[in-house]
Amino acid sequence: MNLLPKDEKFFELFEKHANILCKASKLLQKGLHSGYPGVSDIAEEMAELEDQGDHVIHDIFHRLRSTFITPFDPEDIQMLATKLDDVLDGIDDVTFRIVAYRLDPIPAAIAELAEVVDQSCTAISKAVSAMRHKKPVLEHCIEVNRLENQADKIERNMLAELFLSQPDPVELIKQKEICECLEMTTDRCEDVADVIQNVAVKNS
Repeated sequence: MNLLPKDEKFFELFEKHANILCKASKLLQKGLHSGYPGVSDIAEEMAELEDQGDHVIHDIFHRLRSTFITPFDPEDIQMLATKLDDVLDGIDDVTFRIVAYRLDPIPAAIAELAEVVDQSCTAISKAVSAMRHKKPVLEHCIEVNRLENQADKIERNMLAELFLSQPDPVELIKQKEICECLEMTTDRCEDVADVIQNVAVKNS
């Protein structure tokens, strides 16, 4: 019998960060729906969400330094926090680049990739919640992996079309970079799913 209770606050913080992720991914979709002006309008709010996420991550690391018994391995807590933060940074970075590069019009494939990012964030949120309530996480992690594969295909098709039809090299570079940033964000979502799956296996 363990007389020292485990600090379950970590799960609450992970869920809080996952909720911020979902807000950010939906905000990006909302902005893209109105094109470049729409993304410009949501840039400040996106930066605020990124700042909120940073505060949650700082809380996790502060608690980790001061907690004797954690709900799962401290190394895994650190890894999950870092990977979640990477996803939020990716969404914020895409928003910044669209505004900074004045990408107008925004290709349909970029909005399509942003939708995949949003779906991935939703699956991550479900996985984090399932982990907290000791429910199966595999289904949600598999969904993140499936979405990452889907993003790969969208990216490849966009790049092939871009190099075939875009005569302006500057515009080509801007679109290519933002496309790759979005696809990389789905890779980061997959990293989160991998950590969650590993934690579930270790603690089963």
